Amino acid sequence: MTHPIAITNARLLTLAHGGTPRRGKAMQKLAPIEQATIIVRNGKIEALGNAIDIPDDTQHIDAQGRVVMPAFVDCHTHACWAGERLDEWEQKQNGATYLEILESGGGIMSTVRAVRKASTDQLTESLLERLNWMLEEGTTACEVKSGYGLSTEDELKMLDAIVLADQNWIGRVSPTACIGHAKDSEVPDFVDRTINETLPAVHERYPGVTIDAYTEQGAWSVDETVRLFQAAKELEHPLRIHADQFNAMGMLEAAKELGALSVDHLEATTPESLKALAQSETMGVMLPCSGFHVDDRYGDGRAFIDASGALAIATNVNPGSAPCLSMPMAIALATRKLGINAAEAITAATINGAHLLGFSDQGTLEVGQRADLIMLRHRDERQLGYTFGGSHVQIVICNGSIVA
Repeated sequence: MTHPIAITNARLLTLAHGGTPRRGKAMQKLAPIEQATIIVRNGKIEALGNAIDIPDDTQHIDAQGRVVMPAFVDCHTHACWAGERLDEWEQKQNGATYLEILESGGGIMSTVRAVRKASTDQLTESLLERLNWMLEEGTTACEVKSGYGLSTEDELKMLDAIVLADQNWIGRVSPTACIGHAKDSEVPDFVDRTINETLPAVHERYPGVTIDAYTEQGAWSVDETVRLFQAAKELEHPLRIHADQFNAMGMLEAAKELGALSVDHLEATTPESLKALAQSETMGVMLPCSGFHVDDRYGDGRAFIDASGALAIATNVNPGSAPCLSMPMAIALATRKLGINAAEAITAATINGAHLLGFSDQGTLEVGQRADLIMLRHRDERQLGYTFGGSHVQIVICNGSIVA
């Protein structure tokens, strides 16, 4: 049983909504309550609003007008990996191209080799270190993908590590089997093996886990991805897809037809396809940290929201294209590069990400919701979009306990 906590004199961003992801203009509605009190007990929000009586047994925190809001939900990460790629980063700074690094044995395959050498315990330990760093930045729930194993044994090892980390972290982790992440060039029938061997093995150990793939030139083609997804759908696995990062290959249309939960990246999506996606039930996820680190290309968040889309943003933390664990940084980039405002970015980083991951009891501040919330150093939430660098988060409460 956790000690009850009362935060008073807060600018409370409740994001109270109707239990569904926010779309279009509704993404600007943060439902604030001024000079408010919120009480959490036994991991849940017990009361909130004005003129709330504070029980004698609570730990009292005076927010002094600071913003209190739902904790961040990072709905797209590759936070489970081994090894580092700092040498490759220096090579890139010295003029080497991505293709040159890849041809010399670097790039994603260097991470694959490191993951294959690592034990489950080593992967779990390194993931927990990153999760705790994310916690300090205000993230209490996230998705973590496999995808650096590229073999049945190693993909299962990654998923085991992700599940173990979830069991040993105070926050929540939603695992995703990204078994269509890349191709092992040394395995000529890699796609067939993934569909006929890896997918059934994942299904046996983790039935119902979300299946993901990366559709791009040099990775999985649309036809190959559709084959994988049709097989996964027959086994009743939810689907997510990386698409249109560098090239629009037609995967968005297939993703909608297959009922994918989300399409992630969207930097190269045409205006027509972006509008069609916005008007579907499939959520769009944009990853501004990747554009910042790789090539300064970004999805058109403004057009997507204006077309009534449900947008989420995430860090996409990974050792290659987005070495960033900070959702506040993702928000700051989103307001600069995706064309959206701070309120929309906050919605995309909380309630919409929570719904995408199936955490419907998170992402809003309402009575009965899980007590995952943060107190900012700021008295105006727009500072999250305006100020970048440094620490925005003063207090993190996860499952009713102060953890940072």
